[in-house]
Amino acid sequence: MPDTLPRIRILVVDDHTLFRRGLTALLQRDPQFEIVGDAGDASQAQRRAQVLQPDLILLDNHLPGVNGVDALPALIEAAPRARILMLTVSEDEQDLAAALRGGACGYLLKTIEGDALSAAIRRAMRGESVVAEEMTGKLVAAFRQAAVNGPDLVAKPVAAPVGLASLSPRESDILRGIAQGQANKEIARSLGIAETTVKIHVQHVLRKLDVSSRVHAAVIAVENGLG
Repeated sequence: MPDTLPRIRILVVDDHTLFRRGLTALLQRDPQFEIVGDAGDASQAQRRAQVLQPDLILLDNHLPGVNGVDALPALIEAAPRARILMLTVSEDEQDLAAALRGGACGYLLKTIEGDALSAAIRRAMRGESVVAEEMTGKLVAAFRQAAVNGPDLVAKPVAAPVGLASLSPRESDILRGIAQGQANKEIARSLGIAETTVKIHVQHVLRKLDVSSRVHAAVIAVENGLG
């Protein structure tokens, strides 16, 4: 591993022993990742986070006793420098909203592919918000609700009018799909174009809007009536 890639020390928190072992084995294939420990419940996770001071905590939500979302404050107090990334089966928008409000840097589903998980961890360590594509639409819905009833879930990025104005008609269609929570495959199907073409358009949209994630692009679309 090149010296320019610092190791990322990870704590895995999940109540299923076999899943923890399998996830650990998967992540350890990447030389940049070091699994420093694991935990099966929130209390154990808090103790180990305090001792180990990991760079990143992969946290399941469905834990015995205190669930993952409710454990966030204690984990942040125990390891204030750690990034916390939810990795769960829950597709509930309330869990998603609560996790982001509670300080999680992202929300991923356990259906994620190994390579995508590794990429998400790196993005999280670069300070990006990482949310599963399948949850983008639900996040936008929760954002809309929060705008009416309470604090925003995420910092509202301000898109300069020139950014939106510079989008081509096709890129505007892509942005609408993102705001509706569609994955690249769904956008491709609805527009009758190749998925690889959608990926290229998505990158162009993110660059023109000056954002780093689909989530922020979706919020911009909603704020400007494109969602």
